[in-house]
Amino acid sequence: MKISYNWLREYLDFDAGPEELSVILTSLGLEVEGMEEWVSVRGGMKGVVVGKVLICEKHPDADRLSVTTVDAGGTDPLHIVCGAPNVAAGQLVAVALPGTMVYHGNEQFEIKRSKIRGQLSEGMICAEDELGIGDDHEGIMVLDSSARVGMPAAEYFGVTTDTVFEIGLTPNMIDCSSHFGVARDLAAYFNLQKPVRARLPEITSIDKESDTGAISITVEAPEACIRYSGLTIRGIKVGPSPAWLQTRLRAIGLHPINNVVDITNFVLHETGQPLHAFDVAAIKGGTVRVRHLPDKTRFVTLDGVERTLASTDLMICNQEEGMCIAGVFGGLHSGVSESTTDLFLESATFSPVSVRRTSRRHDLRTDASYRFERGTDPEMTIYALKRAAMLVRELAGGTVTGDIIDVYPAPVRKAVVRYSLDRMTRLIGKEIPVETVKTILYSLDINITAEEEGILTLEIPTYRVDVTREADVTEEVLRIYGYDNIGISNEMHTMLSHTDKPDREKMAASLSEMLSANGFVEIMCNSLSPAAWFETTGDFEVKDLVRLANPLSSDLNVMRLSLLPGMLNAIAWNINRQSSNLRLFELGYIYRRKGRVNTLEITDNFAENQVLAMALTGNMNDKRWNAPETPSGFFHLKGYAEMVLSRFGITRREMVATEVQGGWFAEGIQYTAGGLDVASFGKVSRKYLSMFDIRQDVFYAEIVWENLIRLTGTRAIRFSELPRYPWVRRDLALLVDRSVKFSQIHDLAFRTERNILQEVDLFDVYESETIGRDKKSYAVSFILRDERQTLTEKNIEKTMGALVKAFEREFGATLR
Repeated sequence: MKISYNWLREYLDFDAGPEELSVILTSLGLEVEGMEEWVSVRGGMKGVVVGKVLICEKHPDADRLSVTTVDAGGTDPLHIVCGAPNVAAGQLVAVALPGTMVYHGNEQFEIKRSKIRGQLSEGMICAEDELGIGDDHEGIMVLDSSARVGMPAAEYFGVTTDTVFEIGLTPNMIDCSSHFGVARDLAAYFNLQKPVRARLPEITSIDKESDTGAISITVEAPEACIRYSGLTIRGIKVGPSPAWLQTRLRAIGLHPINNVVDITNFVLHETGQPLHAFDVAAIKGGTVRVRHLPDKTRFVTLDGVERTLASTDLMICNQEEGMCIAGVFGGLHSGVSESTTDLFLESATFSPVSVRRTSRRHDLRTDASYRFERGTDPEMTIYALKRAAMLVRELAGGTVTGDIIDVYPAPVRKAVVRYSLDRMTRLIGKEIPVETVKTILYSLDINITAEEEGILTLEIPTYRVDVTREADVTEEVLRIYGYDNIGISNEMHTMLSHTDKPDREKMAASLSEMLSANGFVEIMCNSLSPAAWFETTGDFEVKDLVRLANPLSSDLNVMRLSLLPGMLNAIAWNINRQSSNLRLFELGYIYRRKGRVNTLEITDNFAENQVLAMALTGNMNDKRWNAPETPSGFFHLKGYAEMVLSRFGITRREMVATEVQGGWFAEGIQYTAGGLDVASFGKVSRKYLSMFDIRQDVFYAEIVWENLIRLTGTRAIRFSELPRYPWVRRDLALLVDRSVKFSQIHDLAFRTERNILQEVDLFDVYESETIGRDKKSYAVSFILRDERQTLTEKNIEKTMGALVKAFEREFGATLR
C-alpha cells in the first residue's frame, strides 16, 4: 500500500521528516518496506530557471537558428543559440542551465556549454516536452508575467515533490488502509507528547436542491449488504481532473481517468471507504436493487469479460439487470463516461464473507474488494458519500436531487471489552501508568464507559474490527506506548513443577528423530482443504466437516478430517516431478464438529486431534550392482508402525489386531490397546489413488497420537537389568487352515505362556497342493528364557507341549 507523506499532512500536523516518520510507522506495526521520492514532473525541473530574452538575432551561419542574450538571474547574461521559430526579445522563458538533464522523448541528455555553428551556447531555452510537462515541440514555452527572472521553474510551474511510503499492511490492520487511517494511528503516537488529533475535512451542507428524479434503493439481501447509501446528482460535466487531484493520485501510482472516477478513487484512499459511480441513464426503472441473480446468469464486467455468476454473488442491479458485482467490479455499460450528465453515487458496507467468496470465484482483486474482504467501517459510508458529493459539485458541477438514501436495517454495535489493568501489567511485564494507558485508549477512539477496581469497560470503535478481546487491547496499548520502551528485566521468575504427564514436545522431537533416521521425510500439509476431498468418497461423515465462514478460496473451504488426502496430494506432487520412491510422515491436527452447531460461533463444539501419518510408496532402495530394488510393501509399513508404538511403550503383546477392508484401505489392520484405537495401516484403496492420479501402490499408516500419549502417560518406566541366563529357541511347523492368521497364533502363544515366553516370530509360510489347497504351513520360532534360572529340558518340553496343545485345540493345528 502506498502512502503519501504530503497527503498525510492534510489530516495531521507533525514535525517528523520522512525518514523519522518511516521509523515511527514501522514501530506502530505499519511496516515501511520502501520509500521513494516522487515528483509531479519528470526530473523535477532541477537546474531550470526563468530567464528573459534581452536580445534575439539571426545566426550568421544558419537560417533556422537564432542567437539570444538571456538574463537568467546570474551575474552576467547568457548567450544561448535557439532553434525555436517563436523565440523573440522580451519573452520570459524557461532556461536549462549547463549541467541540467532534459528530455527528448524517452531519452535524457545533459546541457553543456558548447559552440553551435561557431557561436557559443551556454544553456537551452526549453520547449514543453523538454521540461517533461507536455508533448509540444513546435516552439519554446513563453511564460506569463507572473514569472520572475531567476526564479526556479519548478516554483513557477508548481512542481510537487513528495515522499511515498510502501507499507506492508497486515490483514488485521484494515483500519489503516487509507491516509486518514494511517494519520489516526500517528496521532495516537504523537498524542503521548502533545495533544493532537487527526481530522478529516469538514463537509459543507449537501442539502437537496431538487425533489425530482432521485434514484430509489431497495436492499433484498440484507445478510450480504450491511449498509447501502446513495445520492443522485444531475447535470454534471465529466472532464479532466484539476492538477491537485491528479497529483494526489499519481503520487500513489494511480492513473487519472476523469473528474468523477478520480474523486471516487481519491475518497477511497482518503477514508478507506470504497465508492462506486453509476451513470443514471443505465439505471433502468429509476431503482437500484441490491440482490442475488439466478445461478449461471451472464454478466459483462468493466474489463469486457463475460462472467458466469453464482447465485451467491451479490449484485447491484437496476429494475431489469445487473450493473455491478457488489464490492468487487463494475459492469461494462453502467459506469461513468464522457457523455454522462447524471450521476448516482454508491457508498456501502458489504459482508466480508460475500465479497471474498465472489472475488476469489471470479479471480478479481480490486482496491475495493481488498477492503471489503477485511471489513470496512459502516459508520464511514455517509461521510465518504458526502465528501464525494461535495467534490463532484466543486469539480463537475451538478444539482443534488433528493436526500441521501441510507438503508441500514441492523446497525453494527460497538464491541464492549472488560479490561483488567492488573492482567495487562502481568502480561506486559511492566507497569504502565494508568493515565498513560487512558491517554492511549482515548487517542485510539476507545471510550472508557466505566471503571471499577482496576477494571475498565471499553467501547471499541466500529472501524476496529480486529479488537474484540482483552489481549487485543493490550496489543494496542503496547503498539502506541512502544515495544522499545519495555525494558529487559534483570530478574527471571520461574516455577519449578513436576508432572507425570508425558512431554508432548519431547515425544514429537523423539518421533521426528527416529523416523528421519529410518529414511522418512517430514512434510507439513495445509490444514485447510477442499471439501471435495471428503465429500466424494463416502467414507467420511460430511456433517462432521468444519466449514470456513470466510474461506481464502473455494479450494480451501474446510478443515481437514484426515491427513490422508493431504499426504496423497504431496505424493502425487512428488511423483509428477520424478520422485517416486518416498517415505513421508506428518504429525498434524485433524478437525471435526462434535454436534450440529452454528459454524460461525466459536464454541467448544469443535474438536481437534493430533495424529501421526506415515506413507510408503515406490521402492525401499535404489537398484545397485550388489542389490536389487525392493518394492515397499505392507509389512515394511507394519514394521515402522510397530516401531513407533514400541518406542513409546506400546508392545505388540498388548495390542489387539483387527482386519480392516474398505474405506481408506484395500486391505489393512487396526490396532487397539487398553481399549483405545492406536493405529491403522494398510494398502490405500484405488478409489483414493485415482483421486490424485497416482498409479503406484501407496501404503499408509495413521497413529492416533492423542491416544498414544494417553497410554504412555499410564506407564511407569522401570529399570530392568541385563538377563543373567541364556535363551533357548524352539521351532514348530504348524499345519493350519488357510483362514488362520499368524497374529492369532502369536496372541494365543502369549495367552498360554506368560512367564518364560519372550518372542514369537514367523520365518516361513509354505503353501502347496501336497498339503491341501485349504491348508498352509507356518514355520514359527519361539524364544524362551527364565529370568531366575537356567532352563531345563524338562521345562522347555513342558512349555512347548502346552503351546502345541493350545494350537491343536484352538486352530486344529498339526505338526509337520
